[in-house]
Amino acid sequence: MNQTCDIAILGGGLAGLTAALHLSNSDFKILLFEKNKYPYHKVCGEYISNEVLPYFKSLGIDPFKLGAKPISRLQVTNRKGLENLTELPLGGFGISRYELDYHLYKNTKEKVPVLNETASELDFKENHFMIKTLSGKLFKARYVIGAFGKRSNLDKSLQRPFFQKKTQWLAVKAHYKGDFPEDQVALHHFEGGYCGLSKVETNNVNLCYLTTIKAFKPFKSITEFEQKVLMKNPFLNRFLKKATPVFDAPLTISQISFERKKAVENHIFMVGDSASLIHPLCGNGMAMAITAAKLVSETLLENKNADRALLEKIYTHKWNTTFSKRLNYGRLLQTVLMNPKLLTAGLNLAKFTPKLIPYLVSKTHGKPL
Repeated sequence: MNQTCDIAILGGGLAGLTAALHLSNSDFKILLFEKNKYPYHKVCGEYISNEVLPYFKSLGIDPFKLGAKPISRLQVTNRKGLENLTELPLGGFGISRYELDYHLYKNTKEKVPVLNETASELDFKENHFMIKTLSGKLFKARYVIGAFGKRSNLDKSLQRPFFQKKTQWLAVKAHYKGDFPEDQVALHHFEGGYCGLSKVETNNVNLCYLTTIKAFKPFKSITEFEQKVLMKNPFLNRFLKKATPVFDAPLTISQISFERKKAVENHIFMVGDSASLIHPLCGNGMAMAITAAKLVSETLLENKNADRALLEKIYTHKWNTTFSKRLNYGRLLQTVLMNPKLLTAGLNLAKFTPKLIPYLVSKTHGKPL
């Protein structure tokens, strides 16, 4: 016999868990599907803008009780050692996905069934979805929220356009014990990419970098790439020479796509990285995932009697109004950061125009929720 629900949430990352927690106080019957067992580490910059704090508070989530590190300064450097240190307009906090996702999961599972299942097939018929899992179970849902991340087999089965295109990007993440300012997030350029550093609740430093497959390919290992490429930036050199890795091995992901995606596809409400991936240098992917969860939850709760077409239109409008400009600025900033001449010019200009970088940061972030 098929299990039925009003809303199936596919994916238990930040967006999926937050949406489940928000919707749990309604009369909707919710099911959350997550293939992994909590807690677990994810490739992520692990910096969140303070814009999410009022919303988190309304959901009963306080990151600082989990040990999150308040962050108020941004450091940007190029590989020759030119540096800019500035105050962040809103500020943010550093917390690992291991801790934050696990905390959200523990709060969510008290109100919503969390199924350790992988959704493998989706079929939309007669105004309902049929969901099949890898274990062979079937579920029926009125609505589906897609929170399955940057790249999923579901994207392939749904024939989403971005999935068909090969991409040039890969990301590497690891935690280190090392000397790094607690109130700072850093963005260090190197040939072929850039690297973020920030402290998390364990006092470890999260190091996460994005590079191209072309830049990485000549090297035999991550260690060699870091020694011969990342460490040419004097700031990364100083940090990595003294820091001690915490993980047995770094985490990696490839085939990262920054292609434009739709907020609603195949009648699925997309949230988080499933809806669109902002360039990591903006440091706002986590906040966007949380914000999208709020938008889709409010859309469903405030328009219970609306037909599907209207709901999809409302959510798409909200999503585009909230995120389109941020994503465009993100693409612009990525172009600057990946171009050594433009980055050097920007850092030199910032010396005489101290409000330049805070202004650009503000354009990739939102107002408090």
